[in-house]
Amino acid sequence: MSKKRSVDELSIQELEQLLYRKKREQRNHRLRRLRADGRVVDIFGSPSPDNTLSQSKVMTIGMPYGGVHAADDDGPDPNALANKNPENSSHATWRRLANKALLLIEAAAIVGLIAVGISMWITRTELNQELAQVLRSESQSLALPTPKATPVIDVVVLPGGHKPPIDGRIPEPGEAGDIPEHLLPVINAYKPPPIPSPSPEQARRIQIPAIGVDSPIVQGMYDWEQLKKGVAQRIGSAGPGEAGNVALAGHNDIYGEVFRYLDQLTPGDEIIVSTQRKSYTYVVRDSKVVEPTDVWVLEPTEFASATLVSCYPYRVNTKRIAVFADLVSS
Repeated sequence: MSKKRSVDELSIQELEQLLYRKKREQRNHRLRRLRADGRVVDIFGSPSPDNTLSQSKVMTIGMPYGGVHAADDDGPDPNALANKNPENSSHATWRRLANKALLLIEAAAIVGLIAVGISMWITRTELNQELAQVLRSESQSLALPTPKATPVIDVVVLPGGHKPPIDGRIPEPGEAGDIPEHLLPVINAYKPPPIPSPSPEQARRIQIPAIGVDSPIVQGMYDWEQLKKGVAQRIGSAGPGEAGNVALAGHNDIYGEVFRYLDQLTPGDEIIVSTQRKSYTYVVRDSKVVEPTDVWVLEPTEFASATLVSCYPYRVNTKRIAVFADLVSS
């Protein structure tokens, strides 16, 4: 039996070793207690925290004499970790393989979803193209034949198209802008009436304070040369202050854009039409967006009124904007 020594006789290294052993014993005791309570879980492939307690070096303090007894130990068995449970190692291997297999399945699922999305997009594009071809073929088969040009007394479309005539003629198909192709023969056959001689009772000036318009009025609504000069009145329509409809037209995107903001007028806005002798005030009653063929907006009325017409919308000009106003003072 080795000689028992008191604490004072121990070296610092022996005291540190003794303290280390005491802490380890307390830790292992705590782990055993936690395992007994079910609060410690063993992991496959990992050694138990206290599986080498029996192999540890033990140092005891001699209680009868207050001395210390140190016993040497060889430490943990080198074969302790090598001789693990084969079943645990097998489980760990299978778990790794299963995780890799699941990862491959998830990646394949993502790739499959992307492929399905691309396929659906391609299919949708092809269906839209086929539908467009069918609609074009049906529209061509149902298209009405172009009517033959017949003499007419009056024009059948509203003025104000943004594509001017070429060398004095209405443009051909493909040049005509918003003029329907089947109406081109009628337009080409139309001969505007001669411009009347000036008189003191003709409309000479139009003012619209709400949109900043102050422009001269000329005669000849369907004459492009006249429309270049400002607002044009339809020949044969009522004069200012008279019972009937004062029909006026102007461009919205060329030649000064005199009626560009015509669509911004609201009921109650004033339109002042002046002759050489007098001014007449009309108040906006309503406005409508109509087709170029809706010439009914220029028809005479039984009361004193005015109708202002221009292309719509701005720089598109596939429609017409018509503003209706009534005479309120003279």
